[in-house]
Amino acid sequence: MRRGSVTGPVVVVGDTLLDRDVEGVVNRLCPDSPVPVLDETAHVDRPGGAGLAAVFAAARGAEVVLVTALADDAGGARLSSLLDAAGVQVYALGLRGGTPEKIRLRARGRVLLRHDRGGAAGTPGEPSDAVLRVIARASAVLVSDYGRGVARQPALRAALAETRAPVVWDPHPRGPAAVPGVHLATPNESEVRELVKSPPGATRLATASRGAQALRRRWRAGAVAVTLGGDGALLCHAGSTPLVLSAPTTAEGDTCGAGDRFAATASLALARGALVSEAVQDAVAEASAYVAGGGVATALPPARPVPPAVSSPGGERVGVAAAAAVVSAVRAAGGTVVATGGCFDLLHAGHVATLQAARQLGDCLVVCLNSDASVTGLKGPDRPVIPQGDRARLLAALSCVDAVMIFDESTPHAALSWLRPDVWVKGGDYAGDGGEPALPEADVLRRWGGHTVVVPYLDGRSTTGLIAAARSAGPAAGPADAPPLTDTVPPACPPPGPGPGGASAQRPSTAEGTR
Repeated sequence: MRRGSVTGPVVVVGDTLLDRDVEGVVNRLCPDSPVPVLDETAHVDRPGGAGLAAVFAAARGAEVVLVTALADDAGGARLSSLLDAAGVQVYALGLRGGTPEKIRLRARGRVLLRHDRGGAAGTPGEPSDAVLRVIARASAVLVSDYGRGVARQPALRAALAETRAPVVWDPHPRGPAAVPGVHLATPNESEVRELVKSPPGATRLATASRGAQALRRRWRAGAVAVTLGGDGALLCHAGSTPLVLSAPTTAEGDTCGAGDRFAATASLALARGALVSEAVQDAVAEASAYVAGGGVATALPPARPVPPAVSSPGGERVGVAAAAAVVSAVRAAGGTVVATGGCFDLLHAGHVATLQAARQLGDCLVVCLNSDASVTGLKGPDRPVIPQGDRARLLAALSCVDAVMIFDESTPHAALSWLRPDVWVKGGDYAGDGGEPALPEADVLRRWGGHTVVVPYLDGRSTTGLIAAARSAGPAAGPADAPPLTDTVPPACPPPGPGPGGASAQRPSTAEGTR
């Protein structure tokens, strides 16, 4: 099979759902209704929809960008964390409404009930220039449409129509038509029957062939592959005779995600220079092996657990819900969202100075706080000194902090992809060249047009120094010799300052900053 080098990322565009499988046992019926009672034994979260297709592509070693819409809620934050852990670069659009969730209740490997929540489809926001640029330089594009609006977004559709990369369109009956000229459309036979009316009494292959040819003409697509479950796929392209590609193995099992696996595999093959027929053959083999191997339950590694919830006595400033409420309100009013992050172990005056300076740059300040596990991974088994619950409460008690959210990863990239702040602030030394600060978060902020800035901190304030001084027999060094706070610290509760255009990065002196 022909294979070439991949010159750009594989870009997945579409609606992402939060999928949850709840596993349990059934030993009795409900006393007030003749229905089984499921006693939960375990549950697992994973990205669904376009997110699942992106995870499958990333697991094959490809550079994968996901253009999707994320809501300002706990589901959106969870999806961002799961996608980041899978190696997917998220270019998120805003989403009015809640995160769509698909919950399957299972016992002994079988689905008893599916529970959907999240309400009607929300309206995705406008794509940034960075989103349009990444589509233009893609090696292949997969549109994974789940009928919730991302594939209808006008600016995205224009970019998809203009890209030179091969486009694979995985349609949905409630979604829009594919943009003209896609290389390959991949409906399943049920979707074909909804999209194209077939005469009664027609055979299965005749229905699939008639529907594929009709969709190919309607969408001006290069080819249409109708997936036939365990029987493979039927491919219709420019010739009048369809090509039937049989599955190499036949297996019964959980088919959830098989269509996403098929579309992702075909997209990767086209990105590497395969012919459409070769790409579809690859996809049939991969989807068949996926089902035979146990489906989504065995195809994905265990999801990282959610950090423990932290309650905040006397206030509601801690947690994903608190951050979501603050960010939503500020965005609705047209304000500027500012965020900063760090471990904040042994909160000291240097931390407070950084937080106060950050709050002046916008209309709210959200602190992304490393969890205990994250701090230990970064700084060693003796850290943190203060557990995450206490660290979060101390930060939330500051008048300059509007909300605190805890993240479990080694970097705040997943949290940032969900929050999408206008300004990301760090306090401390940095490697600059006179232009934008060389912060590791800068590339993430560019995905939605955000900015990174550095603010000065108080010289001599260091968590590491405080810990060392406390553990030594001698007198504490550092903060006692520092200049008076009145020389440097901004007002305790400063008014909102200018937006990102008014912020300027200043080179601070060397100290530990928010560490």
